[in-house]
Amino acid sequence: MLITTSRYRMRVAFSLFLLILLSVRFLMADTAQANALLQQGRVDEATASLREILAAQPGDAEAHQLLCRIYYAQEMADNAIHECELAATTAPANSDNQVWLGRAYGFKASHANPLSALSLAIKVRNAFERAAQLDPENIHALNDLGEFYVAAPGLVGGGLDKAQALAARMQPHFPSQAHRLLALIAEKKKENAIAETEFSNAVAAGKTPEAYIDLGQFYQRHNQPDKMLDALQSGIATDRRKGPSLVDAASILTDAHRSPELAETLLRAYLSSPAKTDDAPAFKVHVQLGDLLAHHGDPAAAHREYAAALALASNYAPARKAMQGS
Repeated sequence: MLITTSRYRMRVAFSLFLLILLSVRFLMADTAQANALLQQGRVDEATASLREILAAQPGDAEAHQLLCRIYYAQEMADNAIHECELAATTAPANSDNQVWLGRAYGFKASHANPLSALSLAIKVRNAFERAAQLDPENIHALNDLGEFYVAAPGLVGGGLDKAQALAARMQPHFPSQAHRLLALIAEKKKENAIAETEFSNAVAAGKTPEAYIDLGQFYQRHNQPDKMLDALQSGIATDRRKGPSLVDAASILTDAHRSPELAETLLRAYLSSPAKTDDAPAFKVHVQLGDLLAHHGDPAAAHREYAAALALASNYAPARKAMQGS
């Protein structure tokens, strides 16, 4: 039986539709896989996967954001900014794109000369404020914006009054994070008793590992080692998933020159857990563990950790430098 022209066109159109649908699903699956690799710290593999996606779909905003995060994790500020600008331009209404763009600008600002840092700081503020406007419940955007308001001078849009107003906005839905921001404000004002109370309120409101770690870090900053250790131990016990909070606790212990054996145990527990994320990239943790082992007289074990880092992120400069010196 002959197929009429109209029916033939319909079949061709339907076939094309199926092909496009399958291609989109394939690309989404590839992006998800690249994200999974990023969370595991396998950034060389993730980069290769994302470049394949972008070769086929240059306007894939999610792929650009993930590539930005890979460069950010490896402390490659210019590359991170480039990719996050592409992500934000392609998907300007995506709050997370603005968050990562602000972080990339912020990393570059922290390593720039004072004049460049000022102009970059304005870009940081604009990105974080835009992220919070796009999604008023994006807690990452709110936290980053609050920290900016506390740390930055008024010349670039910082200010404790802005931070105070933001904390009030956060209180109904994010009480623990609101108390944390109030603690940072009080500490900035050198009102340390109020800061301690607010960090404790954050713990009471959330009972999260992060809140305990923040409290422990406050005690470390103010030279109260016993209270620091108690808070960190509570955070460690609360983190049953063995996530990035263990790395934060290990960092605080190392900075305080306390309990190196516990710090090593925490880093190893994180590296062997399924809860790794790019909040604490695995290759960075291998370098951190290597430095700890080298400091305590085990250069062979340190060398193994640096090699493990480079196997995940061959372009990570601190790992290369550590390997050369080990």
